[in-house]
Amino acid sequence: MKPQRQGMSRLIHASIYSWQGLKLAWQHEAAIRQECMALLVLIPVACLLHVTSLERALLIVSVFAVLVVELLNSAIEAVVDRIGHEMHPLSGQAKDMGSAAVLVTLMAAVGVWLCILL
Repeated sequence: MKPQRQGMSRLIHASIYSWQGLKLAWQHEAAIRQECMALLVLIPVACLLHVTSLERALLIVSVFAVLVVELLNSAIEAVVDRIGHEMHPLSGQAKDMGSAAVLVTLMAAVGVWLCILL
């Protein structure tokens, strides 16, 4: 068993692994790139709107939630593909459910933006 890192060493290594994950997602996933571009536009828009602090936080968190769920969906797809590329009903279910999670999160984000803006 590999020795566990502790303290600052663990934090530094965890940060490095997280950054690597973001770089890989950017390189290999078009949806991640699209959502990051949307984030770069929508976060400043949320900051410029005349809304309460709570509403602004909801706008921003809803956009980040989409990115988080997309990252998880991409991770699910990578694991399923690692196991094998042959068609299997459970592989299809895992990928479809991950995709559905992204869709539901997108719908929730749109709902938040519409409720606050309208």
